[in-house]
Amino acid sequence: MTKTACSREARSEKPLSVTTLADMKRRGEKITCLTAYDASFSTLLDRAGVDVILVGDSLGMVIQGHSNTLSVTMDRMVYHTRCVVRGRQRAFVIADLPFMSYPEPNRAAENAARLLREGQAQMVKLEGGRIRAETVRHLVSQGIPVCGHLGLLPQSVHQLGGYRVQGKDRQAAEAMLEDARILQDAGAALLVLECVPAALAKKITQSLAIPTIGIGAGVDCDGQVLVLYDMLDITPGKRPKFSKNFMAETEDALAAVRAFVEAVRTGRFPTEEHSF
Repeated sequence: MTKTACSREARSEKPLSVTTLADMKRRGEKITCLTAYDASFSTLLDRAGVDVILVGDSLGMVIQGHSNTLSVTMDRMVYHTRCVVRGRQRAFVIADLPFMSYPEPNRAAENAARLLREGQAQMVKLEGGRIRAETVRHLVSQGIPVCGHLGLLPQSVHQLGGYRVQGKDRQAAEAMLEDARILQDAGAALLVLECVPAALAKKITQSLAIPTIGIGAGVDCDGQVLVLYDMLDITPGKRPKFSKNFMAETEDALAAVRAFVEAVRTGRFPTEEHSF
């Protein structure tokens, strides 16, 4: 092993932080992210070299068996976040603020504080654009790192009329780009782009100083995230178009996650097949 490879491996063993992720964007290094909801999978993802673990409210669907994420409570998010944190050593942990847990800034701060204090997350994620700017600004002023989320917003599935690609027409695309800038200006340190046309996601990524994490948003985002159960082909029913079954060509879950990490870092995932 060369000296450069050794130093790279040594750096990878240090716990990741908000600063680490920002540095990765500046260096052009892809950020890998998967969801997890328990200590066992958290440990596996950490061993495989995943950079970010998202404790998503997707647990309402893949763990609890609901048709959407709306039933997930703060107590459940705190519980699952705490489980995940126990299993990881290196990966950066983000926890979702669930549906109606952040209707206004003060309520958002109370619930975000629970995820950091009781759940021991390092960052919270919330959905929405400019309407969340005041909330993001308030959370950041209280020392709470924030990840934004634009595009398809699962917590707004009824308002959106289903799980559909967002930002397809010019007006919607321009509004989303402006929302991204507003969230960054409010203090968001990371941004998830879900089910967004690849060309728009690329433009947003190039326009921001903060990293973007795509899911169904093309290969040009600064990183990629998938729901763990989708990429391991565990989720019942049809997988989303943007996901890939990484178990198909591997022998076990650890190998599948490592294949995902390698594919993202080398730009081999997502392909056009997994983008819009």
